[in-house]
Amino acid sequence: MSPEASIQELASTISPLSQECQDELLANSVLKTYRKGEVVVREGQYSKKAFLIIEGCGRAYYLKDGKDISDWFSFENEIMAPIVSFFGDTPSPHYCEFIEDSTALEFTKETVDMLSAKHHDFERLISKIVTQTLLGLCARLNAIQFNRAEDRFQQLLKIYPNITQRMPLTHIASYLGITLETLSRIRSPKARI
Repeated sequence: MSPEASIQELASTISPLSQECQDELLANSVLKTYRKGEVVVREGQYSKKAFLIIEGCGRAYYLKDGKDISDWFSFENEIMAPIVSFFGDTPSPHYCEFIEDSTALEFTKETVDMLSAKHHDFERLISKIVTQTLLGLCARLNAIQFNRAEDRFQQLLKIYPNITQRMPLTHIASYLGITLETLSRIRSPKARI
């Protein structure tokens, strides 16, 4: 997919953007490639960069007592950003990493602020992205507290049907708040007999 098509897809699925706004976002972004495993934001780092993924996928994660805990995933036509640092001007509690060789449009908080001031449709898009992220994190927290592991896994598959082909199972298990062994058991119901 081209950068232009990815911006159009983002606009069509989240909130419409004028052609002028789309053109300005493209002009104020840098198309970059990233290698599998490349960490673009580290815990404790101030980061004002966001990434619209054109091809590939990434994730944000924490390290807690040496344990890697996935917090969210981003795939094509989605934005990956260290949200706390990007919007809060504080050190990131997350790492952001590309899981596959990826191509993304990299843009800055300065670009977001400039486009938001100039284009209300862009401001609306960013507001909806932040709201969707917040609602997704709330739903995940609620699921971890109240849903069975099998239900959490099935819900994730509804959102990302091919996630098990693209994301290491260890990352999926940590995202779901379960062990790798539990995830393997859920994925292979015949093994329970």
